[in-house]
Order: sequence, then C-alpha cells, then structure tokens
Amino acid sequence: MIVEPGLPARVAAIAEPVLEQLGFRLVRVRVSGAEGCTVQVMAERPDGSMSVDDCEEVSRALSPVLDVADPIDRAYRLEISSPGIDRPLVRKSDFDRYAGHLVRIEMERPVNGRKRFRGILTGTEGETAKLHRDDAAEDGEADVLLPIEDMSEAKLVLTDELVTEALRREKSAKREARAAKRQGRREERHSRHRPQKPAERA
Repeated sequence: MIVEPGLPARVAAIAEPVLEQLGFRLVRVRVSGAEGCTVQVMAERPDGSMSVDDCEEVSRALSPVLDVADPIDRAYRLEISSPGIDRPLVRKSDFDRYAGHLVRIEMERPVNGRKRFRGILTGTEGETAKLHRDDAAEDGEADVLLPIEDMSEAKLVLTDELVTEALRREKSAKREARAAKRQGRREERHSRHRPQKPAERA
C-alpha cells in the first residue's frame, strides 16, 4: 500500500483497523497545515462506493479513537471523504481494477532515468504496475514496469471513459443496496408471520 511517511503513516496505522471493523478500506491519509490542521482520511467500501452517510459513520467511530491515541500534538479538524472519480491508486488491486484507464504516476526513485509517468494502465506483473506511456518518443520505451512500493503517488486522470464507468458502478451499487433492503424486508415479514410451535406439555 502507498502511504505517506511520518505523521500520515501514524494516523493510517490507527485508522485502518477501525475502518476494517466497519467494513471499509483505507485509501489515503493526508495531514495539511493550511488554515489550521486538517487530517483527511479517504476511505471506501470494497466495491469502491462511499456515501455521505458512510463518511459520517466513519467519523463517529474514528474520532474518539484518535482522541485516545493522540497522534497529533495540536488541535486539528478530522475530514472523512470518498476517493472521488479521479481517485488515487494505493493497492495492487487498484492497479488491476482500473486497468485500461489513464493514470499519472510519480516515483520516489527514478525508473529509466525519470520519476514522472503518464499513460494507460495495463494491469500488474508481480509487485509492479504495467504502464503504456502516451508521452513516449518514437525511439523511447513505451511499455514500462513501475514498482508499486517505490511510488509516491498514483492517480487516475479524469476522462469520459472513467466518468462513464464510475456512473455504471454507482448504479450497480444502488441496485444491489435496494435488492438487499427488499430481501431484508421479506425475511423480516416471513419471520413475523412464521407460525409458532405449540409448547410441549411436560
């Protein structure tokens, strides 16, 4: 997982178990000093969705845990957010899930003499992301392997294709949620109307 070092890493270590217990995944932690101190925790459900109600649920659970652990030595504002459409990629599974989309990647260590890359993700190979560069010169290497652990940041680029897929995922998630609610109501009605067995006489 791509994690910023220092204070964000300490906050991430505290936040991740809380999120997992609630059924969410940690995406990223950012600590900003602009306009006071803001701790931004980006999270999502396993299917990539994150509603306003989800953000409020995470905030209620995480805030007291951070108060007790006290990783930040000054007053701060906790902000829970969704990854958004042009989201960061932080896990190997993210690079597989968004194969075929345009990304920007910045490396901690140079690969082939450069740190910044842009191109189409083509999946993963071992612990590396496969990228087809869209800015490669004719005599340059278009296909590169970039070690995920050496990345400082990887992010999707907003395109029409990405927006279309995000909308499709959102509709699918809403359909599944409605179906789950209907199933829950049916089971509840069935449970209420189930005839009770007469008590056995001694």
